[in-house]
Amino acid sequence: MKRRSARRLGARPVLMTTALIAVLSACSSAGGGASEPAGQVDQAAVDKADAALAELEGQILSTGPHGEQPASADTAELTDEQVAQVQGMGATAAIVMHYGGDDWSVAQIAGLRAEFKRLGIEVLAVTDADFDPAQQVSDIETVMTRQPDVLVSLPTDPVATAGAYRAAAQAGAKLVFMDNVPEGFVAGQDYVSAVSADNFGNGVISAHLMARSLGGSGKIGVIYHEADFFVTKQRYEGFKQTIQEQYPDIEIVEEQGIAGPDFAGDAQAVTNAMLSQHADLDGVWAVWDVPAEGVLAAARASGRDDLKVATEDLGLNVGIALAEDKLVVGLGAQRPYDQGVTEARLAALSLLGQPTPPYVALPALAVDHDNVLDAWKQVYQTDPPKDLADAAAN
Repeated sequence: MKRRSARRLGARPVLMTTALIAVLSACSSAGGGASEPAGQVDQAAVDKADAALAELEGQILSTGPHGEQPASADTAELTDEQVAQVQGMGATAAIVMHYGGDDWSVAQIAGLRAEFKRLGIEVLAVTDADFDPAQQVSDIETVMTRQPDVLVSLPTDPVATAGAYRAAAQAGAKLVFMDNVPEGFVAGQDYVSAVSADNFGNGVISAHLMARSLGGSGKIGVIYHEADFFVTKQRYEGFKQTIQEQYPDIEIVEEQGIAGPDFAGDAQAVTNAMLSQHADLDGVWAVWDVPAEGVLAAARASGRDDLKVATEDLGLNVGIALAEDKLVVGLGAQRPYDQGVTEARLAALSLLGQPTPPYVALPALAVDHDNVLDAWKQVYQTDPPKDLADAAAN
């Protein structure tokens, strides 16, 4: 199935219910595989998932790290006069990442760089801690020797890194956080703002996409992030709560956490164990696209091409699987490029002494086979890469 439907739900086309039923019926009658897929399709559950996805479009369900209500990214817009003022400051910034090796991080940095350039703010350094709190502390201390006016960062550990961030704030840097906030920090006092996707909403979206693909019933495994990481906890909670409360015929038979740093390898090992222990497993949810790649590897190695995989974040490899209509049934996507732009704007407003909201969130984007190419353009503000476009065309 490579042709994209003309039917749209705002920016997100929805798979035709009749097509879904046909696919599930074909799977039920096909041989091979380690288990028979879930039983009779519950048309009411499929319709319910479709309706929920339509209703969620543009909504934000998450609250901030301290329970703050989310502000729109529009609140970070600058006037032409404010842009000119910032451009005349000769300000500098540093970007201290938790990790830099995935599509999400690359897009965040690209958005930050582009907006900082427009605002005349020089980026002095970009660092990658590879999920190591001690390395991130060292990175913060190193970049602060260059006395940046702005520090944009995603803390790997809200406790272990707090001292280094506090020292940076005391040295005069304006702190803008992605997703996570150090322990004990107060918005407007210790930092400018935190910017995030609607991660709870992303979890909810992926639950509805999983439920729709299963026809409302089946057995699934869940792979969550075993760390004190605010946003990945939100995704897990959003997914699990939605499945348990809205789809009683879908049973979560096993949950397993992974701590990394080899998230794909760890998820592959966990999935192998799940498939071994539950021969009738119908699907697996992974907390973001890199662990999902491990789920895909395990499914392919086990000959489980019928496994339904849902996740978060539109990375290239899961995007290709979606475009090919193989294994991955859908995901909730963040908007990392736009998040980066918003973070840079909030930093600029703080340099001008303007008030900023403590928590800004961007709405989640539901992505399935039908809209993966359009979604890529929205998420990354660029045309899909050749491998993804070719997968969709074949």
